Amino acid sequence: MTSRLHTTVDGPATAPVLLLGSSLGTTGAMWEPQVAALAQRFRVIRYDHLGHGRSVVPPGPYTMDLLGRELLRTLDDLDVPWVHYAGLSLGGMVGMWLAAHAPDRVRRLALFCTSASLGPPAQWWDRAATVRAAGLGAIADAVVTRWFTPDFAAARPDVVATHRAMLTATSPAGYAASCEAIATMDLRPDLGRVVAPTLVVAGADDPATPLEHAREIVGRIPGARLAVVPAAAHLANVEQPEQVCRLLRDHFDEEPGGR
Repeated sequence: MTSRLHTTVDGPATAPVLLLGSSLGTTGAMWEPQVAALAQRFRVIRYDHLGHGRSVVPPGPYTMDLLGRELLRTLDDLDVPWVHYAGLSLGGMVGMWLAAHAPDRVRRLALFCTSASLGPPAQWWDRAATVRAAGLGAIADAVVTRWFTPDFAAARPDVVATHRAMLTATSPAGYAASCEAIATMDLRPDLGRVVAPTLVVAGADDPATPLEHAREIVGRIPGARLAVVPAAAHLANVEQPEQVCRLLRDHFDEEPGGR
């Protein structure tokens, strides 16, 4: 069966696989600032979530279970037995589901600017209804304001515009159905089952998933470590690409005889 998720692959075919999951309203292109450096030592696979980018858009609502099982099917289609996984926002939520429900498939895990339970649910149901009725343009400015700090937005309007365009190009039906997955999500009871060595990263200035969300994840995943990226809002990897790349490389570079 052909995968329903669009993937982009960079790096040596024989290298360890690093799977990258993007945020709600973006595609695998969100990780572009890190790809060149990571592909020197990993087979980097970026995917578009169900309902996003060039992936299929089945009718909603979606659930985290659906998004996670779709990703497992994609790994099977690619004949990839295990991965290192890094995800931001929605990508981090799917990563937590994956590491808890298919622990043999995730060797090491990095979670950026994400949450295990991001209530209140009503805000997500309301956002889904708005997008279905009026499209992504109705929420784009409010969402993008949370993606970047004001200083970065003023200095790099080109980058902000690129990511706003990525958001507004998303299928309204897929985006809304993904909002509903977040509305019904509570991964907190699952986190104690995660055995992959885990790095949890927060943007110091992230209004969408503030630091306390990262701290809760760290408190529930055995042995998890916390890092905070200064001068970064929600899309920390875009705003502080070098810092994030260094965190990823340090976490996923396994020493001989290491875990």
